[in-house]
Amino acid sequence: MWKNSNGSLTDMPRPMSEKIIKTRPKPILTKIVSKTPGRLRLRVAHSHRQKEEMQRLAKTLEANPSINDVRTNIHQGSITIQHNADDESFKNVLAALYDLGIIFADITAGKTEAAAGVSNSIVDLNQRVHDITNGLIDLRIIMPIGLASLSIRQLLTKGLQLETIPWYVLAWYAFDSFIKLHGNTSQPKSTSEE
Repeated sequence: MWKNSNGSLTDMPRPMSEKIIKTRPKPILTKIVSKTPGRLRLRVAHSHRQKEEMQRLAKTLEANPSINDVRTNIHQGSITIQHNADDESFKNVLAALYDLGIIFADITAGKTEAAAGVSNSIVDLNQRVHDITNGLIDLRIIMPIGLASLSIRQLLTKGLQLETIPWYVLAWYAFDSFIKLHGNTSQPKSTSEE
Protein backbone atom coordinates (compact mmCIF):
# COMPACT_ATOMS: atom_id res chain seq x y z
CA MET A 1 0.00 0.00 0.00
CA TRP A 2 1.13 3.49 -0.83
CA LYS A 3 -0.12 6.88 0.19
CA ASN A 4 -1.29 9.11 -2.61
CA SER A 5 -0.99 12.91 -2.62
CA ASN A 6 -4.17 13.23 -0.53
CA GLY A 7 -2.75 10.98 2.17
CA SER A 8 -5.11 8.08 1.40
CA LEU A 9 -3.85 4.53 1.21
CA THR A 10 -4.06 3.13 -2.28
CA ASP A 11 -2.69 0.32 -4.40
CA MET A 12 -0.24 1.74 -6.85
CA PRO A 13 0.07 0.03 -10.21
CA ARG A 14 3.17 -2.05 -10.64
CA PRO A 15 5.22 -1.59 -13.79
CA MET A 16 4.59 -4.30 -16.32
CA SER A 17 7.42 -6.24 -17.80
CA GLU A 18 8.67 -4.95 -21.11
CA LYS A 19 7.65 -8.04 -23.09
CA ILE A 20 6.74 -7.52 -26.69
CA ILE A 21 3.87 -9.80 -27.54
CA LYS A 22 3.72 -10.59 -31.20
CA THR A 23 0.29 -11.58 -32.36
CA ARG A 24 -0.27 -13.18 -35.70
CA PRO A 25 -2.88 -11.60 -37.92
CA LYS A 26 -6.23 -13.36 -38.24
CA PRO A 27 -5.76 -16.35 -40.57
CA ILE A 28 -6.78 -15.77 -44.16
CA LEU A 29 -7.82 -19.04 -45.75
CA THR A 30 -6.61 -19.44 -49.30
CA LYS A 31 -6.14 -22.15 -51.85
CA ILE A 32 -3.37 -22.41 -54.42
CA VAL A 33 -5.19 -22.53 -57.75
CA SER A 34 -2.14 -22.46 -60.00
CA LYS A 35 1.62 -22.63 -59.46
CA THR A 36 4.08 -22.30 -62.30
CA PRO A 37 7.67 -21.04 -62.22
CA GLY A 38 7.48 -17.31 -61.59
CA ARG A 39 3.70 -17.22 -61.08
CA LEU A 40 1.40 -18.14 -58.20
CA ARG A 41 -2.39 -17.73 -58.22
CA LEU A 42 -4.39 -17.95 -55.01
CA ARG A 43 -8.12 -18.05 -54.30
CA VAL A 44 -9.09 -16.24 -51.11
CA ALA A 45 -11.97 -17.43 -48.92
CA HIS A 46 -15.26 -15.54 -49.26
CA SER A 47 -14.92 -14.00 -45.80
CA HIS A 48 -11.81 -12.06 -46.90
CA ARG A 49 -12.95 -10.86 -50.33
CA GLN A 50 -13.57 -7.27 -49.31
CA LYS A 51 -11.97 -4.62 -51.49
CA GLU A 52 -9.98 -3.06 -48.64
CA GLU A 53 -8.65 -6.44 -47.44
CA MET A 54 -7.59 -7.53 -50.93
CA GLN A 55 -5.91 -4.17 -51.63
CA ARG A 56 -4.08 -4.33 -48.30
CA LEU A 57 -2.76 -7.78 -49.16
CA ALA A 58 -1.72 -6.68 -52.66
CA LYS A 59 0.10 -3.55 -51.44
CA THR A 60 1.93 -5.48 -48.75
CA LEU A 61 2.97 -8.17 -51.22
CA GLU A 62 4.11 -5.61 -53.81
CA ALA A 63 6.55 -4.20 -51.24
CA ASN A 64 8.38 -7.54 -51.18
CA PRO A 65 11.53 -7.41 -53.37
CA SER A 66 10.99 -11.02 -54.55
CA ILE A 67 7.60 -10.11 -56.02
CA ASN A 68 7.44 -8.36 -59.40
CA ASP A 69 3.67 -7.84 -59.75
CA VAL A 70 0.45 -8.54 -57.86
CA ARG A 71 -2.99 -8.56 -59.45
CA THR A 72 -6.28 -9.04 -57.67
CA ASN A 73 -9.77 -9.93 -58.79
CA ILE A 74 -12.04 -9.14 -55.87
CA HIS A 75 -15.15 -10.69 -57.40
CA GLN A 76 -13.43 -14.05 -57.91
CA GLY A 77 -11.23 -13.72 -54.81
CA SER A 78 -8.11 -14.25 -56.88
CA ILE A 79 -4.60 -12.98 -56.18
CA THR A 80 -2.01 -13.53 -58.91
CA ILE A 81 1.62 -13.07 -57.88
CA GLN A 82 4.42 -12.72 -60.42
CA HIS A 83 7.84 -13.42 -58.90
CA ASN A 84 11.32 -14.48 -59.93
CA ALA A 85 11.33 -18.04 -61.25
CA ASP A 86 13.98 -19.40 -58.83
CA ASP A 87 13.18 -21.55 -55.78
CA GLU A 88 14.54 -18.97 -53.32
CA SER A 89 12.10 -16.37 -54.66
CA PHE A 90 9.19 -18.80 -54.26
CA LYS A 91 10.24 -19.51 -50.66
CA ASN A 92 10.34 -15.76 -49.99
CA VAL A 93 6.84 -15.37 -51.45
CA LEU A 94 5.53 -18.17 -49.23
CA ALA A 95 7.20 -16.55 -46.20
CA ALA A 96 5.59 -13.20 -47.05
CA LEU A 97 2.20 -14.89 -47.38
CA TYR A 98 2.69 -16.62 -44.04
CA ASP A 99 3.64 -13.29 -42.41
CA LEU A 100 0.36 -11.82 -43.69
CA GLY A 101 -1.57 -14.63 -42.00
CA ILE A 102 -2.36 -16.48 -45.21
CA ILE A 103 -2.78 -20.19 -44.69
CA PHE A 104 -3.50 -22.76 -47.34
CA ALA A 105 -6.64 -24.81 -46.73
CA ASP A 106 -9.86 -25.98 -48.32
CA ILE A 107 -11.73 -22.68 -48.67
CA THR A 108 -15.04 -24.01 -49.92
CA ALA A 109 -16.32 -24.25 -46.31
CA GLY A 110 -18.67 -27.15 -46.89
CA LYS A 111 -19.28 -26.44 -50.56
CA THR A 112 -17.64 -28.25 -53.41
CA GLU A 113 -15.83 -26.23 -56.05
CA ALA A 114 -18.72 -26.96 -58.43
CA ALA A 115 -21.29 -25.68 -55.92
CA ALA A 116 -19.21 -22.57 -55.27
CA GLY A 117 -18.94 -22.01 -59.05
CA VAL A 118 -22.70 -22.34 -59.56
CA SER A 119 -23.35 -20.04 -56.62
CA ASN A 120 -20.92 -17.43 -58.00
CA SER A 121 -22.58 -17.66 -61.43
CA ILE A 122 -26.03 -17.05 -59.97
CA VAL A 123 -24.76 -14.11 -57.92
CA ASP A 124 -23.18 -12.69 -61.09
CA LEU A 125 -26.42 -13.21 -63.09
CA ASN A 126 -28.42 -11.56 -60.30
CA GLN A 127 -26.07 -8.56 -60.35
CA ARG A 128 -26.39 -8.26 -64.14
CA VAL A 129 -30.21 -8.34 -63.99
CA HIS A 130 -30.11 -5.76 -61.19
CA ASP A 131 -27.81 -3.50 -63.26
CA ILE A 132 -29.80 -3.88 -66.51
CA THR A 133 -33.05 -2.92 -64.77
CA ASN A 134 -31.40 -0.06 -62.86
CA GLY A 135 -32.18 -1.77 -59.56
CA LEU A 136 -35.88 -2.19 -60.30
CA ILE A 137 -35.88 -6.00 -60.18
CA ASP A 138 -33.48 -8.85 -59.61
CA LEU A 139 -33.62 -12.65 -59.48
CA ARG A 140 -35.12 -12.49 -55.98
CA ILE A 141 -38.24 -10.99 -57.58
CA ILE A 142 -38.17 -12.79 -60.95
CA MET A 143 -37.97 -16.30 -59.45
CA PRO A 144 -41.07 -16.08 -57.21
CA ILE A 145 -43.05 -14.26 -59.93
CA GLY A 146 -42.13 -16.98 -62.43
CA LEU A 147 -43.20 -19.76 -60.06
CA ALA A 148 -46.41 -17.89 -59.19
CA SER A 149 -47.15 -17.52 -62.93
CA LEU A 150 -46.63 -21.25 -63.45
CA SER A 151 -48.98 -22.05 -60.56
CA ILE A 152 -51.69 -19.81 -62.02
CA ARG A 153 -51.22 -21.35 -65.46
CA GLN A 154 -51.42 -24.84 -63.95
CA LEU A 155 -54.60 -23.91 -62.09
CA LEU A 156 -56.26 -22.44 -65.21
CA THR A 157 -55.31 -25.26 -67.59
CA LYS A 158 -55.60 -28.28 -65.32
CA GLY A 159 -58.03 -27.11 -62.68
CA LEU A 160 -57.71 -28.53 -59.19
CA GLN A 161 -56.15 -31.83 -60.34
CA LEU A 162 -53.82 -33.35 -57.81
CA GLU A 163 -51.65 -35.00 -60.45
CA THR A 164 -48.20 -33.95 -61.61
CA ILE A 165 -47.19 -30.73 -59.90
CA PRO A 166 -50.49 -29.33 -58.66
CA TRP A 167 -50.98 -25.58 -58.62
CA TYR A 168 -50.76 -25.28 -54.84
CA VAL A 169 -47.27 -26.80 -54.79
CA LEU A 170 -46.07 -24.19 -57.27
CA ALA A 171 -47.87 -21.49 -55.27
CA TRP A 172 -46.07 -22.72 -52.15
CA TYR A 173 -42.71 -22.65 -53.96
CA ALA A 174 -43.41 -19.08 -55.07
CA PHE A 175 -44.22 -17.99 -51.52
CA ASP A 176 -41.36 -19.97 -49.93
CA SER A 177 -38.73 -18.76 -52.39
CA PHE A 178 -39.87 -15.16 -51.90
CA ILE A 179 -39.49 -15.47 -48.13
CA LYS A 180 -36.12 -17.25 -48.33
CA LEU A 181 -34.68 -14.95 -50.96
CA HIS A 182 -35.68 -11.84 -49.02
CA GLY A 183 -34.46 -13.09 -45.66
CA ASN A 184 -31.09 -11.37 -46.11
CA THR A 185 -31.60 -7.79 -47.23
CA SER A 186 -27.92 -6.83 -47.37
CA GLN A 187 -26.27 -7.50 -50.69
CA PRO A 188 -22.46 -7.19 -50.69
CA LYS A 189 -21.15 -5.01 -53.46
CA SER A 190 -17.81 -5.88 -54.92
CA THR A 191 -15.86 -4.52 -57.78
CA SER A 192 -13.40 -6.54 -59.75
CA GLU A 193 -9.94 -5.47 -60.67
CA GLU A 194 -7.60 -7.10 -63.11
